[in-house]
Parts: sequence; structure tokens; C-alpha cells
Amino acid sequence: MRLLNYKTEYQKLLTPTIVSYLAQIHEMKGQQNLFVEAQKDALAELLEIAKIQSTEASNRIEGIITTDDRLKKIVMNKTTPKGRSEREIAGYRDVLNTIHENYDFIPVRPGMILQLHRDLYKFSNSAIGGSFKNSDNIIAEELPDGTKRVRFQPVPAWETPEAMDSLCNAFQEVLTDPELDPLLLMPMFILDFLCIHPFNDGNGRMSRLLTLLLLYRSGYSVGKYISLERLIADSKETYYEVLQDSSTGWHEGTNDYLPFVRYMLGVVVAAYREFASRVDILITRGLSKPDRIRETIRSTTGKITKTQIMRQCPDISQKTVERALADMLKNGDIIKIGGGRYTSYRWNWEKE
Repeated sequence: MRLLNYKTEYQKLLTPTIVSYLAQIHEMKGQQNLFVEAQKDALAELLEIAKIQSTEASNRIEGIITTDDRLKKIVMNKTTPKGRSEREIAGYRDVLNTIHENYDFIPVRPGMILQLHRDLYKFSNSAIGGSFKNSDNIIAEELPDGTKRVRFQPVPAWETPEAMDSLCNAFQEVLTDPELDPLLLMPMFILDFLCIHPFNDGNGRMSRLLTLLLLYRSGYSVGKYISLERLIADSKETYYEVLQDSSTGWHEGTNDYLPFVRYMLGVVVAAYREFASRVDILITRGLSKPDRIRETIRSTTGKITKTQIMRQCPDISQKTVERALADMLKNGDIIKIGGGRYTSYRWNWEKE
């Protein structure tokens, strides 16, 4: 197991872009906290939307899917999960709720991470939940010709318990240093977690749940109201690219954390910006559902599909979205691009 020296690696991350991200997040965090204190009840809708989006997106990244209607019912605990995918979705829902409600009492220790993993699989018939991997695993990708190549060889199974102890100890040690911003330490921890790849299955989903846990414990609660998992899913190709870039040379201690840290901070910045936009639409301006759909399209750079609109507004029915799109097309507010399954829309700026 390589030695983890976060303090040394930290200094390499203080580039102008990273410092700018940190300044933006600190400022937006203060603005969000003031609003949350004043409008906690009004944000209940955003909270529920984010839970649905987070559960859907994090599982979708791993190919675990169900219908939109079933997903909403599972997240709202109004139905019994059927099949493997829905059981794993229900497990994610429960772990997400646990983190939302109890993050202050969930220390970042191997035993607690095992408990969260156990709960991720509590509806599954599999016995892998709550145990570190019992065989070596690899991170592979499928090439266009159907062949697979190994992208990364994680820590071997026999070394995993010690590696997780070292990871958590190293993180806790630097987290108490007032000179080190936890916003930079957290993505380094997550990268190392993914390089260890401690479980037979569920490593990606656990990494995203742990990201939320670490952010909440440090006072960055934007993930409660804006789904970080959705933002990651929507930029999945970039996510895997930076993960590859930052994991190269990891076993030798020569890897570069910067690409992954920069990406994750960018996701957090995007979430805070979206929070401000959503607050304006949902609360400050008190828009109706059709007007929210209208503003969602208008605030999108480029084109947007009906599916993307529904992901951003999961509380709005498909029928309402379709009716709003038809009305806007009739009025010339939006322009339709393509047809069939490839249909998308963009705002008609020429009309303004």
C-alpha cells in the first residue's frame, strides 16, 4: 500500500483555477446558508427533487435503471422494489436518507463505511453488502470493437482492510489542520477510495454517497438541494477521463490529483449556481409548473431534450411537460430540433 501524504499533495493543487473555485464556493455557501435559515420550509420541494435525481443518476451511471414512475414511487417509499435493479435503487435511497439526516453522527471510519455499504445492499439477495472484497478486481473499459482493456488495477483483496485503515487515518489527520481547506482534501480522499476499490460491487455509488457525507460534515450542504450525482452523470465521459488521468501512477505515488480535484470542485460550483437559479424560479418568483418548464429551457445553453427537462423537474408529469412544449412551439417561444427519439428544443432568442 502506498503512503498517503495529503499535506504535501495539497500544495500542488493551489493553481489559479482551483483558488478561484474555492473562493466561489465559500461565497456561495454563505449565501445558501442565509437562505436556508430563512426559507427552510419553502425548500422542501427542492429537497425531494434532489433525492429523486440523486438516486436515479447515481444508479444510472452503473447501468441500474427502472421506469421514471417506478423510480419516484421507490424513492418516496410508496412501493415494494421488484427485481435486482429496484432493490439496489431502494438501498441507495435509504443510505442517502441516512446521510441526509445523520451526517454529523457518521464518522469517516472503515467500520462506518462498511455499515453504509451493508445498507446499500440490504434489499438484495446478495451477501456482498457490508464486507470488503474477497477477490482481486480490476477497472476495465469496453472498446468500440467489443474487446476490454484494464484501465486500473486496484489494491489486492488481502491488502484492502489495511488500505482502508490507512486512508481514513490519513484523512482524519489532515482534516484537523486549520491551514488546509477540506474542499481540496475531500476529492483526494474519494480518488484514493476509488483506487483502493474496496468492494466487490458498489464502489462508484459508495464514492458518490461518501462525497455527500464529507461535504455535509464540512458544512457544504448544496447536495441536499441540487443533485451532485446528476451533474456527474451528465458529464460522465469527463468524469471517467479525469479519474483515469488522476489515477495513473497511483501505486507508485506519482499520480496527479489535480484533474479529479478540479473536476469535482467544478461540479460543486455548478451545483451552487443551479441552487441560486432554482431558488429564483421556485421561490422568489413563484412560477407555475409550465413557467418553470419555460425557464428551464430558457436558462439552458444550447439544446435540451424532453427527458432532460423531466430530470430537472421530476415533480412535473410527462403530460404537463408535453403540453407546455406544445404551447411554446405554437407561440414560437422555442424551436424544435430533429425528430422522433432525437428531438430536442432550444429557446428562440430571435423572438425576444
